[in-house]
Amino acid sequence: MAIAVYPGTFDPVHYGHIDIAKRAAEIFERLIVGVYERPQKSLMFSLADRLTMMREALRDIPNISVMSYRGLTVDFVRQQGASVIVRGLRVVSDFELEYQMALTTRKLAPEVDMVCLMTSLEYAFISSTIVKDIALAGGSVSAFVPPHVERALYLVAKSRGNPSNVMNAERG
Repeated sequence: MAIAVYPGTFDPVHYGHIDIAKRAAEIFERLIVGVYERPQKSLMFSLADRLTMMREALRDIPNISVMSYRGLTVDFVRQQGASVIVRGLRVVSDFELEYQMALTTRKLAPEVDMVCLMTSLEYAFISSTIVKDIALAGGSVSAFVPPHVERALYLVAKSRGNPSNVMNAERG
């Protein structure tokens, strides 16, 4: 069986990411969740925080490892001895970007395939951006992220002057 890499910024990890990782771990011998170090977008959480949150979220799955990387994803895939990149598709508009990425990957690394898993229906609307927006506006994100991620989000919200979820952040 193949080794696969599931790359992303995971800022923060949410149940949709976890669902894709768990399902990919059932398909592949080994799954490496690659947390991208230097994306071209601003992040809420540091690399160390994102690694910690992802490791905690997936700690009970023995064939998953979580590590950071920088540079081209295909280079990271090769360095790990993997032959597959796993991506999740939430909505039809995701397909266009993933298709372009798959074609680019094939051009850069013909030996690497991309496998897209359809997000489970209950997670199809979740994105890290939506989760962050809800938390920063004082809403509950408990349905979208594990408790340890929820606490981290509310601590950031508190530090940015939104105390409405301080009680949520301080429990646990």
